[in-house]
Amino acid sequence: MATLDFSQYIGGADNIQVEIAFPSTQKTVVYNFGTNITGWNFHLDYQTVVADTISYNVSTGAPNFAGTKLIGTFPVGNINTGTYVQVLDPSTGTVAITLPGGLYNGPIIPDARSHTPITVVGVTWTDNGTPPQINTHRWAILQAWEPGVISGDPTLAENYAPVIVGA
Repeated sequence: MATLDFSQYIGGADNIQVEIAFPSTQKTVVYNFGTNITGWNFHLDYQTVVADTISYNVSTGAPNFAGTKLIGTFPVGNINTGTYVQVLDPSTGTVAITLPGGLYNGPIIPDARSHTPITVVGVTWTDNGTPPQINTHRWAILQAWEPGVISGDPTLAENYAPVIVGA
């Protein structure tokens, strides 16, 4: 069975933020587009993927995905924009977007280096130009085990689908 490396799945470093957080963590980020966004549409979706192994920089603690393989996925989900997207000032393009907690609620091995679930949230916006421009920014959230989360291997969870590449 062939696998994708994580950089192939995520599509490189452009327009992505990578963080380590607990599944219950919810946070709001503010985007400033610097232009009038009246009439723009927003869409939020997510998918949890599972990485085989991840190494970490000893000095900074930052994840290093060199050699990391994507071994499986969970179904895609949508996030309610009416609840989690708040246009603060359309004339200046300021928008508060909340990345909700609880997007992944499956088991986690209490070891951040093995079979790590990573929830990728896509923040997509469409402007009102002709033709409309569509852009997506992604947040990759490495799910860390916390008390109350089931200890276990996510590859054995319901709805997990192994990634199979090639014929």
